Amino acid sequence: MVMIKIEIPAADISIKQRKQVIEGDEAVIPEIYGFIDFHLIPRDKGGIILFYNENDELIFVGKARKLRPRVKKHFEDNVSPIKEHRNEVRKIDILLVEDAMEREIYETYMINKLHAKYNVDKVFYK
Repeated sequence: MVMIKIEIPAADISIKQRKQVIEGDEAVIPEIYGFIDFHLIPRDKGGIILFYNENDELIFVGKARKLRPRVKKHFEDNVSPIKEHRNEVRKIDILLVEDAMEREIYETYMINKLHAKYNVDKVFYK
């Protein structure tokens, strides 16, 4: 029997919550839940999104065909799986994965291997 070996790649982009720098009376970049570096996330690339809390614990894994809009939706949507836990997010890691099947495999694998706290779908480890 041949086993499939999956290795979790290192994050391509990592952004952390930080204070906004204000010049005069105006914020230079709009702040969303303490994050001001969304511009570093590609708008038109697909991948995996990992949300971490202040203790660097993985709290949610998601995937997206277009990363930046999806990450922002997690902070703005009323239907986001993390809507009740947005205030816990302190770091977001992005893994660029263009192939839809690979995204699905990585997402499911990471949820189960890393025990993402708020992922309730695709959990096999109870």
